[in-house]
Amino acid sequence: MKINRPPPILELKNITVAKDGGKKKILRNISLRVPAGENIAILGPNGAGKTSLLKLITREYYPLADEKALFRVWGKDSWNIFELRYLLGLVSNNLQSLCAREISGLETVLSGFFGGIGLHGERITAGQRKKALSVLRFLEIDRLKNRAMSVMSSGEARRFLIARALVHDPKALILDEPTNSLDLRSTHHFKNMMRKIVRAGTGMILVTQNLQDIIPEIRRVALMKNGRIIEDGPKEIVLISRNISALFDIPVRISKRNGYYYAL
Repeated sequence: MKINRPPPILELKNITVAKDGGKKKILRNISLRVPAGENIAILGPNGAGKTSLLKLITREYYPLADEKALFRVWGKDSWNIFELRYLLGLVSNNLQSLCAREISGLETVLSGFFGGIGLHGERITAGQRKKALSVLRFLEIDRLKNRAMSVMSSGEARRFLIARALVHDPKALILDEPTNSLDLRSTHHFKNMMRKIVRAGTGMILVTQNLQDIIPEIRRVALMKNGRIIEDGPKEIVLISRNISALFDIPVRISKRNGYYYAL
């Protein structure tokens, strides 16, 4: 009996991206396939090309023309940028900066239905409001829904941006350096929230320079350096001392505890 498997969430093959009229290559021959339901971390130092990869996925960057290149999201070669948000929910530090305004947390989440930041006269349906409140309860931030984004802590604001992405029930959530600027307590709570999201069935693509961001539920890791993916596979094979030392150009020893990996 033939089993109908869903297409991959993301499928890149032989992708190169250049700036300055093609003179400067910022992504080099990238190939990455993320099946539906899989969680993956993309780990690399500053300048590795992680942000460029995200801009490729969100169609801010386009690959160089190449008959051998392939770029698909959920099995399709082309997408309207507004359709993409129903498949891939992106939460980035740049988005958080844009949302640091005198708008409430609930308004921020509701604005996700319209692809904007804040509400500008849009008509909110009862179903949209119900969905937004449901996601806020799931993320345990409903008590903060009337607080302005401009006065929230970094961790609180980031949770509301995740809620903004989750109102669409995306196939996968893309988190860009999610624990940047968070203190130890906020990082702990944030990672617990990440685990809760994954356990509820939303796929996760984590982009980070911090090894400790990789929650136990993420079982695959790709290492990125100088615009290339240099390793990709099960994390127990990829996250070894030799690989991480080469990735960050510093000798380290990798240890594991309670499902998390640490560089010493």
